[in-house]
Amino acid sequence: MRIETELKYDFDDVLIRPKRSTLKSRKEVDLHRSYKFKHGGTYFGIPIMAANMDGVGTLDVSKEIGDLGLFTCLRKSLSEKFLIKELKATEGNNLAVTVGRNKDDLQKLKRIVKELSPCYKLKYICVDVANGYSQSFVDFIKEVRDEIPYANIIAGNVVTGEMVEELLLAGADIIKVGIGSGSVCTTRIKTGVGYPQFSSIAECADAAHGLNGHIVADGGCTSPGDVAKAFGAGADFVMLGSMLAGCKEGGGKIVKIDGKEYVEFYGMSSKVANEKHNGGLKDYRTSEGRRVLLPYRGEIKNVVQDILGGLRSTCTYVGANQLRHLSKCATFIRCTNTHSKIYEANTLEI
Repeated sequence: MRIETELKYDFDDVLIRPKRSTLKSRKEVDLHRSYKFKHGGTYFGIPIMAANMDGVGTLDVSKEIGDLGLFTCLRKSLSEKFLIKELKATEGNNLAVTVGRNKDDLQKLKRIVKELSPCYKLKYICVDVANGYSQSFVDFIKEVRDEIPYANIIAGNVVTGEMVEELLLAGADIIKVGIGSGSVCTTRIKTGVGYPQFSSIAECADAAHGLNGHIVADGGCTSPGDVAKAFGAGADFVMLGSMLAGCKEGGGKIVKIDGKEYVEFYGMSSKVANEKHNGGLKDYRTSEGRRVLLPYRGEIKNVVQDILGGLRSTCTYVGANQLRHLSKCATFIRCTNTHSKIYEANTLEI
């Protein structure tokens, strides 16, 4: 047993220090990024991803936010028929097919590739597991890279630099960073395992960029300010779940309480998710997710515009006229209180 004594930070532990800027308007800020991936692929768009979760990673969400330049990792449970139809319609430019790590998942990917050939290619694959530290996961990434060498592979989740390097060398292009940080994830509570998300992003980005790799900060963002902090810490992409949930396009179950509309949202390792997709929790497992009700938010485009507006505003505070400059321009200060909470319980709109 050993204890690491270096202090690690979450989003609530830091603020971005403002500095003199020559920007006159938020309109001057360009949020688009272009990337060339480690194994040959390219990307252009606004690097915010909808998470591969029920109520978020849907085809309707993909269509709406894709028009705004954002990316979607589709939920695992979508049928191959619908996936193939959508990939042909969009050429897969702003979406990823999500799988787990077993042999059936590899066969699913091979069938999709066969159906798309020869006119289309499967551009993005998201290999998503809760624990990216197992050797079997590393071996699976190698298999996917060998079978589909041209695909851009998103893989995770991990929270430390050495595992980021391991997965990049195994064949991944973008590493998902975050364990237990999500709003409906209870892994830290049930297992005691995790890593403060802000520090994890900074350390994993440093490791990835040294190998020409990329990371996506997955989990922990509850506001546009957190999204800005994630990019400032070095994230190449930021993945959002609860911040995009509760919208019409997510297709979640709407519940009315005292005349107000709410949408059911849950973690993908929760009891309800396991009952829906896996026939229930196995007797050797525990639920590692919450089921919650979120206020119904209407059309997702309005939610996205609010996030992008906040991100542009951040850039003007530090003089970054392009999103790619934010991490270079950002100076973080450690703090004990990031904002006033006096009227949080009585806020009508934010």
